[in-house]
Amino acid sequence: MAINVDLVYKTVLLILNQQQRGYITPDEFNKVGNQVQQGIFEKYMSDLNQQLRIPENDNEYANRVKNLEEKLDIFKKIATPTFSTNHFTTASLPNFYRLGTVIYDDTIEAQMVQRNEWYKIKKAPLIAPTASQPVFLYENNKIELFPASITSNVQVSYIKKPNQVQWGYSIGSLGQFLYDPSSSTNFELHVSEQVDLISGILLYSGVIIQDPTIIQVASQQIQQEDINEKS
Repeated sequence: MAINVDLVYKTVLLILNQQQRGYITPDEFNKVGNQVQQGIFEKYMSDLNQQLRIPENDNEYANRVKNLEEKLDIFKKIATPTFSTNHFTTASLPNFYRLGTVIYDDTIEAQMVQRNEWYKIKKAPLIAPTASQPVFLYENNKIELFPASITSNVQVSYIKKPNQVQWGYSIGSLGQFLYDPSSSTNFELHVSEQVDLISGILLYSGVIIQDPTIIQVASQQIQQEDINEKS
């Protein structure tokens, strides 16, 4: 379930206006919101890597690896990459961010190799890749599959980037901004990220309206949430 963009914007405005601290326009909110959403999203990868090195918690609801995987599930996709000349490309995949698994003929997982490993494989006919044991190089958004006879029936799993958030609006008779859900796009993050999302937007808002108090409070909130998640 996505985080409602209108709810977030109105919450940010409410907090900013509590003590007449300032205002950010919808366009400023959209730019800041996208920046914060992307930052939270990219942090998942490093957090998951860190948690995988910590002894696992078997509690059903407090398993941090499981919870992070749940947040990433929103962005996991499977699609068919485009073949061109001698390679498949991931650049055409919607909002592509990071490659996962390369699958041939629905069931065969190709093994990724580095360029130096591929040179060694080419020199050893006994370990040459086959259709039942393919390998691939992945460089510059290009997947080179070997044997080269594989030019179709290929799918990839990947992590996509969040959609661009948008608080859409029309202008009212008094010049006010009126929320327009038909032209709006919600935050694509997991609902559990709503507090961090609002705190992050407030941090940037403090810079925009030049209010150090907002920056300080938001920074402390973000730091505390980060400590709580990792301690």
